[in-house]
Amino acid sequence: MQQGGFKRKSKAAMEIPTSSLADMAFLLLIFFMVSTTFPSERPRRMKFPSAEATEKLDAPRKDVLHLYLERDGRVFINDASVAMEDVNNVVGPLYADNRALIVQIRADEDVAYSYVDAIQKELQQANAVRVTFYTNLERRITRERR
Repeated sequence: MQQGGFKRKSKAAMEIPTSSLADMAFLLLIFFMVSTTFPSERPRRMKFPSAEATEKLDAPRKDVLHLYLERDGRVFINDASVAMEDVNNVVGPLYADNRALIVQIRADEDVAYSYVDAIQKELQQANAVRVTFYTNLERRITRERR
């Protein structure tokens, strides 16, 4: 009989197991690909008009079409440059496919009203009836507590 009767059968492993490391890396990669969102448009450096009160637009992002109107009359629809007279041709089919579509006009504070009027006429020809104007928020409309 040996000393104490117990014999150590195996030694503790001195290496970190790397067999499942590739699986974990792929799972993390898939997780970040699924959970990451990318903005659909680049932010524009524009000075938006101010308003004393405004309401927040509570619509899903897929139902909002951002129409940017710059000082010089250039029009961008979700980052795509569009000629002023082609707004009707771009918005019309989009609105026909999605009747819940809201066109949000984001015009520069110093834009001439003639450009805003021309955009509104183009949207009327496209039969877009849900149109809002984006403004800087000074305070939200809140219901008074009684």
